[in-house]
Amino acid sequence: MRSGPILIGYDGTPASEHALREAAGLLRGRAALVVCVWKPGLAFELVELPASSIGLPPAPLDLRTAIEVDRTLYEGAQRAAGQAAALARELGIEAEPLTVAEDLDVTVDETLVTLARERDAQAVVVGAHAHGGLLGATARGVIHQAPCPAVVVREPVA
Repeated sequence: MRSGPILIGYDGTPASEHALREAAGLLRGRAALVVCVWKPGLAFELVELPASSIGLPPAPLDLRTAIEVDRTLYEGAQRAAGQAAALARELGIEAEPLTVAEDLDVTVDETLVTLARERDAQAVVVGAHAHGGLLGATARGVIHQAPCPAVVVREPVA
């Protein structure tokens, strides 16, 4: 029997909020971590992207701007995780926020699966974005790799 919390992947999209709300109906009263994954260093890649995408040499990197963008992305992820955990608590889940920095060469699903192993998670919950009836990469990866039950909640159809 797994002794860890439920992991709820959250990215601030309507699909992830829907998954959180659905999870509350299934998992009320259980301990959970609402996990928001962010990519440190992404701002440094974005600064170089426009020039390289059209065959020009990269523009000089403005380090201060890239560091500020990176910090803003981290704070946004922390805020999103905190707001989602507060919503989960309102819905009856004993939730705490967790913001996780993802390596640039690791995907969100791999990060969630690694965290599920480390925390002995009882289950991993993710929202699935609509892709013409196909599951997105994160949902597929969690289903195929999670060491525990995976709950995938489809985005509501409008």
